[in-house]
Amino acid sequence: MGQSLSELPDDVESLRAIIAAQAEELARQSQRLRSCDTLIEKLKAQLAVLRRARFGASSEKIERSIEQLELALEDIEAADAEIEISVRSVSGSREKAKPSRQPLPDHLPRQEIVHQAACACPVCGGSDFIRSGEAVTEVLDYVPASFRVVRHVQPRFTCKGCDTDVKATMPSLPIERGKPGAGLVAHVLTAKYCDHLPLYRQSEIYAREGVDLSRSTMADWVGKASALLEPLVARLRAHVLAGSRLHGDDTPVPVLEPGKGRTKTGRLWSYVRDGRPWGDETPPAVSYFYSPDRKGEHPKAHLADFQGILHADGYAGFRDLYEATKPDKPAAIQEAACWAHVRRKFFDLTTSPGTHPIAEETLVRIGELYDIENAIRGAPPDRRKTIRQSQSKPKAEALRRWWDKMLTELPRSSSTAEAIRYAITRWASLCRFLDDGTIEIDNNAAERAIRPIALGRKNWLFAGSDKGGERAAAILSLIETAKLNGLDPEAYLRDVLARIADHPINRIGELLPWHIAQPINKP
Repeated sequence: MGQSLSELPDDVESLRAIIAAQAEELARQSQRLRSCDTLIEKLKAQLAVLRRARFGASSEKIERSIEQLELALEDIEAADAEIEISVRSVSGSREKAKPSRQPLPDHLPRQEIVHQAACACPVCGGSDFIRSGEAVTEVLDYVPASFRVVRHVQPRFTCKGCDTDVKATMPSLPIERGKPGAGLVAHVLTAKYCDHLPLYRQSEIYAREGVDLSRSTMADWVGKASALLEPLVARLRAHVLAGSRLHGDDTPVPVLEPGKGRTKTGRLWSYVRDGRPWGDETPPAVSYFYSPDRKGEHPKAHLADFQGILHADGYAGFRDLYEATKPDKPAAIQEAACWAHVRRKFFDLTTSPGTHPIAEETLVRIGELYDIENAIRGAPPDRRKTIRQSQSKPKAEALRRWWDKMLTELPRSSSTAEAIRYAITRWASLCRFLDDGTIEIDNNAAERAIRPIALGRKNWLFAGSDKGGERAAAILSLIETAKLNGLDPEAYLRDVLARIADHPINRIGELLPWHIAQPINKP
């Protein structure tokens, strides 16, 4: 590349070779530069996703922006692939290093295709070969989900002694006198409530496979399956509310008002029982409830029998829960406020125009509390409490003193002062986790439970009445609890629907997810 004119050869073929080599090197360098630019843009987008996921305004509000960023990442990566192909076509180079690929899962079925070699040797033309081994290349392929017809045959017999007719029995079907099997009903439920596919879209997909399943037919299956699962959902909710530590949250859902052709705003409430952060071996579970509005009477009814700690945000409707019913007795429910909500308010300040040194310093100090929490996650309660008392408590007290000082220097109406007052008014409940190793620093467990609802927002248009919201809350409770326990929700529902009609009602708890071992990574 650095040859002087005097060093160039005189013959044309040599010059052409030099020019070709230089062109190839330029193409290679151009590819490297484009790849670097692509990597920079990709890392920027990934950083934006992580920052919004950690500090965003609220889990449901950031989902749309995160989805847009994910789409941007897809476009960036696709553009990188186009650049690679175009450079190869010009230079013929295959220099770009391939990323190491993970082995394909062992549990997947294998289909072997044996390719026949040429009948004659390409060098000498001989036809007598000795096998010296084989080269195996595994690729991951997809076969569209397929329907099948299951024929239940029940032989009939006649007793020779008394002419009594005897017929073999078969398990009850999930939809009485209906045509769907447990697997199909489970698939419809999972597609609608877990994968966010409304029934009309499922109908279109099945039609492409030559199976006519109308939306109304599947809606009938959903309603009947929901009724069949009702005792199991009640048992699940009893398990959730039997704990002494809960995470609670709610999110809006649009509901179609019957006869008016417009939507109103209902609410889905989530309550999560999950003791894994402090080493509790009780199975985690989540229960959802639907209400037509956000009045405080709803969580009061949901938690009428609950006693213990409720992790929640600052929603005013929860306040009555923390009031003692008798003067000489403490309230049955105590609040544990959420540091993530506090942190989010200061993060919002850093994204607005101008400099916000107080907000940035607050984020650093709260981040130090979270670093301690990350280090003790899963540890026994006593150890968590000891470390919090020795490490977290001094940091929290120092933060409070600093906030008090900042309030004397800030204008009362400033956004920073408002964010500080938001935290200080909840100080006792924010610091409750410092004195109890079974209390979490935030309410992220409930926010994670709300996230699937935000993702499937378009599915929450319930025709007819609020009954659809109640049905969704019930089925979502089973699906999300199965996921919390490491199960494939569709496989879990298939198993339950195949057994529940004949299962004794007094042993319905045997069908809860943690009693059914079907890990996600199994076929």
